[in-house]
Amino acid sequence: MSEIKKYATREGYGAGLVELGKKYDNVVVLDADLAEATKTNMFKKEFPDRHIDCGIAECNMMGVAAGLALTGKVPYASSFAMFAAGRAFEQVRNTIGYPHINVKIGATHAGISVGEDGATHQCNEDIALMRTIPGMVILNPSDYIEAKAVVQAAYEHEGPVYMRFGRLALPVINDNPDYKFEIGKGITLKEGKDVTIVATGLCVSESLKAAEMLAADGIDAEVINIHTIKPLDEELIIASAKKTGKVVTVEEHSVIGGLGSAVCDALCANYPANVLKIGVNDRFGESGPAVELVHKYGLDAEGIYNKVKAFA
Repeated sequence: MSEIKKYATREGYGAGLVELGKKYDNVVVLDADLAEATKTNMFKKEFPDRHIDCGIAECNMMGVAAGLALTGKVPYASSFAMFAAGRAFEQVRNTIGYPHINVKIGATHAGISVGEDGATHQCNEDIALMRTIPGMVILNPSDYIEAKAVVQAAYEHEGPVYMRFGRLALPVINDNPDYKFEIGKGITLKEGKDVTIVATGLCVSESLKAAEMLAADGIDAEVINIHTIKPLDEELIIASAKKTGKVVTVEEHSVIGGLGSAVCDALCANYPANVLKIGVNDRFGESGPAVELVHKYGLDAEGIYNKVKAFA
């Protein structure tokens, strides 16, 4: 049996930027003194004249990105999620979102899987913040392949895009010839009839493992990959809810304001159903090995399995 390939989605971000840079001369990449960590150093090596280190000044970086976009460039402003969405929120809202400027934000090191850097760097609130900005598209890939697809899709979309990437290596699950990425369209990875599991990012591969464990107990779970949290694929989620009657959302993010909240909004307005939200429960993260934290917070296959089994 071949070994499962694992890569961090931030690596897909770096590789995707290089591929994009080879296709389009108007792509520029900005970073806030974190190029090695965000993997934009890959782009810098290939295109040094199109990589700008703005220093530890994320708010200013967003303003620079907006200015470059107004000249016809397509800037990818990169930093940790805590700084890109948290520290620079005002600039993202007022300088990019309000005038609807064509800036792409590459936010790496999102969620508790940042690990030992602890609560100050583990951003579990970024999706909630970005959802409140009118016109902001939010993309959260589930593996390396999808991360590269996100970079390309963001370029093709006219307007601001927030891309969320992680530090922890994840299994490659989208390496099939029929894979197609489309903004706003979720993907049903496993058909089922008893319960719907709607997952995003790191939690997609863990949800697939949990579904296998549930099958051994006679529970047939449908698993949906939501790589676009805004705009949400409401049609797919509602159709699945009608089939199973129960929906579980799984995300490496606060249960307040993230994927779970978006799904509940859609179902409440169109097809009320029983919903269980699995995520970070109104608390900060903590320092520790990434895999151990994912387990402690119940976001691995075992944690998802236990919660879905009790719910279903």
